[in-house]
Amino acid sequence: MSHPYQYVVLRFVPRVDRGECLNVGVVVHSQSAGVLRCAWHVEEARILAVAPEADLESLRAALEAIGRMCERPPSEVDASLSTPGKRFGWITAPRSTVLQPGPVHGGSVADPVAELDRLLDRLVR
Repeated sequence: MSHPYQYVVLRFVPRVDRGECLNVGVVVHSQSAGVLRCAWHVEEARILAVAPEADLESLRAALEAIGRMCERPPSEVDASLSTPGKRFGWITAPRSTVLQPGPVHGGSVADPVAELDRLLDRLVR
């Protein structure tokens, strides 16, 4: 069985005014498969080459917060974010911070969790 899914790449933006970014994570959502997952990879050397002043601990904390948002059961989140689809919408909303979502893309796949790993390898690592 094939499941429709959406994904977004999470981008590290060291200076919002310059618009430069590095891909650091991926979030996958498939309503039909009941999947909302996040994975990331912070390659310190690459980030520090572009932004020597980067606060890697804050970046990791922001990525972990998104991971927790994906994993929380509905009873542990605000009512406005009670479904995985609503949480995906919150994650993909544009922000003016050092961690920004890219455009939402979609497709169809048999295993959305395996697709998360494939996308992380293809788009981040």
